[in-house]
Amino acid sequence: MSAIGTRYILTPRGAFAIEEEGSTTGQTVLMIVGLGLQLDFWPRPLIAPLTQAGFRIIRLDNRDAGLSRCMDELGTPSLPWLALKRKIGLPAQPPYSLGDMADDCKAVLDAMNIHKAHVVGISMGGMIAQHLAARAPDRVITLTSIMSSSGDPHLPGPSQTLVRKLLRPLPRHPERLLDHLTDIVEMIGSPAYPTSRDVIRQQLQDAIRRSFQPRGVVRQLAAIIADRDRPAILGKITSPTLVIHGKNDLLLPPACGEDTARRIRGARMQFINGMGHDLADGLCPLLAQSLLQHMGEEQRS
Repeated sequence: MSAIGTRYILTPRGAFAIEEEGSTTGQTVLMIVGLGLQLDFWPRPLIAPLTQAGFRIIRLDNRDAGLSRCMDELGTPSLPWLALKRKIGLPAQPPYSLGDMADDCKAVLDAMNIHKAHVVGISMGGMIAQHLAARAPDRVITLTSIMSSSGDPHLPGPSQTLVRKLLRPLPRHPERLLDHLTDIVEMIGSPAYPTSRDVIRQQLQDAIRRSFQPRGVVRQLAAIIADRDRPAILGKITSPTLVIHGKNDLLLPPACGEDTARRIRGARMQFINGMGHDLADGLCPLLAQSLLQHMGEEQRS
């Protein structure tokens, strides 16, 4: 067993921060985080069972987040303008696409001489993982899409109360910023697996101290808004797929996970009662069990 701190992987697409741990000879699990999140969002109680089972875990910061490449030179897009273009069927050109972010992941695997990996993504990371599995099926042993979506524009979205909260300008004062972000995390969290407000606040404070790239979040969100092709390409995925979704997800309602599983041939759908849009520590034993079963089936074959 080995654990390596944050290091940079140099690729033709830029430098990406990763953390690697577990067996150096075990099958690789590439873990992709969601919108604006950083690699340390993955909780230790979820990672530990995977490394103990002999897997090699690689977590990475996506472009425009954490310690990976910041792309401020691309400017800050107008999200309402992009959303309007998509709604009326006009081409929407974000600074980059979710497909570009999937190619980033492939470039990291290439640079590390990893030919195949289990791919696990949460929220936007699940969308990136879907693109990766569709674009490079020979590189993805299994796919797990957690609290994510197919991107079908007809699917239900968050409540207007949550939307208004999400669209408020970020406060500049550090304490008010922490209060605002903590409110959001509490709103979308798992009611059956609550995390205390003090813990959430400390986690957010640690994340901001590590890196804070609000303009990067806007560019990532633009990539999500402009991603019109994913519903069609999900039918191209051939990797064994597990879709996990919370029954109490207020950000991406359960129908989003259900539609994802429906579009991927042979995908298994797992709903979790009391789970929202987070990875609460209390959820980790159940999530780890599901991942180990899913990935272990291919490991044994």
